[in-house]
Amino acid sequence: MPAPNSITPKQLLRLIGTPQSPILIDICMDADFEADPYLIPGSIRHPAKDIEGLVNLIGDRPAVVICQKGKKLSQAVVSLLRGEGVQAEYLEGGMFAWRDMPDAPRVPAKALSMQPKGSLWVTRHRPKIDRIACPWLIRRFVDPKARFLFVAPSEVDATAAIFDATPFDIEGAHWSHWQDKCTFDTMLDEFALHTPALDRLATIVRAADTNRHELAPEAAGLLAVSVGLSRQYRDDHENLDAGMHLYDALYRWARDGFEEQHDWPMDRKS
Repeated sequence: MPAPNSITPKQLLRLIGTPQSPILIDICMDADFEADPYLIPGSIRHPAKDIEGLVNLIGDRPAVVICQKGKKLSQAVVSLLRGEGVQAEYLEGGMFAWRDMPDAPRVPAKALSMQPKGSLWVTRHRPKIDRIACPWLIRRFVDPKARFLFVAPSEVDATAAIFDATPFDIEGAHWSHWQDKCTFDTMLDEFALHTPALDRLATIVRAADTNRHELAPEAAGLLAVSVGLSRQYRDDHENLDAGMHLYDALYRWARDGFEEQHDWPMDRKS
């Protein structure tokens, strides 16, 4: 029988990367975190004793609190939060249980730009494919509060310097295409997010973004929809909002539905 106010690592793994994912709060002690500087994808570091700050951070969304072993620290914080009316649960077994679970990705802290208001990124305006897929990946698996700037290609470097933003998907940037891979691939590498579902999605993004549709039959469809969204929305942020739904659906297909087929009549034998 599961412990009250708790969630198992397997249950949490099914939620991460989806719009239904709770807010993930890492409250591991600093010494423990420094000894093992990794985060569950999408989690935010926060001091365990700052309950008021946690209440304000979580708001009315469900939250999962993570400590090293899922014992006194996270259980006490969850009890305090629930006393304040917050929908909080703790991760059973904590970071140790997550680390020991097969196929559970962990993001290296050194790859993150931790800012209170969320990381700030900048790229070329009129985004399609890679420049929508990468923000989706960052918000769903790295930094839920990440912000994105879309400017003219000639202004990306200057904007990055003025606003201390990280440029991506532009020639010469670290977060960009390398050899035959695209920026989405680079982010999977740097954030250590290789899973079967994300690798499957990456192949489609790469095929569509580099005009190599032979890599994945879905690439032509992704290109068509991406061009259609860019024509439908004049505002790049509205385009990104719509694209988030597109990649949410693609991720669920890549994780759960890639073997499903449809035909007509329904009982036709292949």
